[in-house]
Amino acid sequence: MSDLRRTALRRTRKDDLYVTFPELETTKPSAATTTRMKRQLAEQAIAQASQARWAEAVETNRRILELGPDVEAENRLAKAYWELGELALAREHYQAALALDPTNRIAERNIDRLKILLVDAGEKTVAALEGSKAPVSIFVEETGKTGFAMLTDLADFHALAQVNPGDYVELTPEGNRLIAISNGVRIGVVEPRVAARLLKLMADGNKYAAGVTSLGAKDVRIIIREIFQDPRNYGRVSFPTAAKSTDLRPYTKGTLIREEMELEEELEEDEEDEGIEDLDRVLPSEVTSEEAFEEEPDELDEP
Repeated sequence: MSDLRRTALRRTRKDDLYVTFPELETTKPSAATTTRMKRQLAEQAIAQASQARWAEAVETNRRILELGPDVEAENRLAKAYWELGELALAREHYQAALALDPTNRIAERNIDRLKILLVDAGEKTVAALEGSKAPVSIFVEETGKTGFAMLTDLADFHALAQVNPGDYVELTPEGNRLIAISNGVRIGVVEPRVAARLLKLMADGNKYAAGVTSLGAKDVRIIIREIFQDPRNYGRVSFPTAAKSTDLRPYTKGTLIREEMELEEELEEDEEDEGIEDLDRVLPSEVTSEEAFEEEPDELDEP
């Protein structure tokens, strides 16, 4: 065999070692696979939001959007940026959500709020404090243990820039008023009809926790939960109201409770409230009736 033929043969055998699979390299995931991946990533993003891991939530929601347009992922991403103090980026992604779904009220309401905040607070503000999110258990209505209240004497927009639905609220007595504090700043005063009863119970040892359920241009609404009843208040109900068919009702979507602690957001979101997306979508639309805060006869105080 000639040297030329041997060389050609060696080259041929060497080339045979390099095999490509173009058909495998260009194959896209099936629709079912993509749907499954998006669902898994969405659950991960919700869990991250419920634990206030906002930087991780940004990355996870971005991975979802790489798989295709997704309104909920855009809303969650906007929420995560908002919590990180990136107001301009938050508005950008709420606008993207609204472009995908022009009827999306969560995106629409948040865009309106951000228009005002961007003027007063600028494109960037401080990130939410660690531990600023309230436990999901606060947002579960329990007969006699929970009630709702509006805040008065609200802080200015700059102070409210980082207050969002799902945030923890500390209640502090100050004379005959009950002060609401969130993210380290005073955000308002609990309306008098609710505060009057709670101040008496707190003076006798009861303890309460609260969380923001919704915010508007001129209002903030919170849910208040009794977390400790002093023996001196035995028989005195914090939020007396007519009995309901069930003693417990969650004000977070099932996903949020299953993961945590949801959010839902989902904060994902109740149609009548400011958007949990992640940690999204939370909370109820009805308001506890006036009679829930009327003083009830206290048998223990009777002569």
